Amino acid sequence: MDMDSKYWNDRYLQEQTGWDMGMVSPPLKAYVDQLSDKGLRILIPGGGNSYEAEYLWNQGFKHVTVLDIAPIVIERLRERLAGTEVRLLEGDFFQHEGQYDIILEQTFFCALDPVLRPAYVRHMLALLAPKGHLAGVMFNKMFERPGPPFGGTAEAYRNLFSLDYQIKTLEPCYNSHPARQGTEVFINFIPK
Repeated sequence: MDMDSKYWNDRYLQEQTGWDMGMVSPPLKAYVDQLSDKGLRILIPGGGNSYEAEYLWNQGFKHVTVLDIAPIVIERLRERLAGTEVRLLEGDFFQHEGQYDIILEQTFFCALDPVLRPAYVRHMLALLAPKGHLAGVMFNKMFERPGPPFGGTAEAYRNLFSLDYQIKTLEPCYNSHPARQGTEVFINFIPK
């Protein structure tokens, strides 16, 4: 188990998961609810407890993949999602290969050291199918304590992504979970 894997595994084992809302992120639920093609290939990187994956499966999406670096997360998901065909992969996002129509962002970007953000942008491009969507939520706030989570601003995200992506949506969430009200932006980016 490498250092990142051990760090995140320990956080779950010690129940230090303050980011976990215990439910599907409301902005992601609203996004999923407007998708009609149940054949879309969907990736949730850094998926954690993946309430979104379970929700997608229950809504009839058949090609859902969760990727997480923490072995305990994948082990627990295997138990919770037994009987589904949700694909559960333990591994490093930056080593992952595949093609996806939608990649859902939910507390993964903010978990990465900001020095990795340009690599995140490039690797997402490699994983997205032509006309694919990187959609989800990012924090629109800076944190006082050293991360993770690492904060950011809508303006910084626009600067980071706009060279390689068409910015379809980058705006404050109107439907955040109460604990995150006023601190999130919804993104929907398409590779140029």
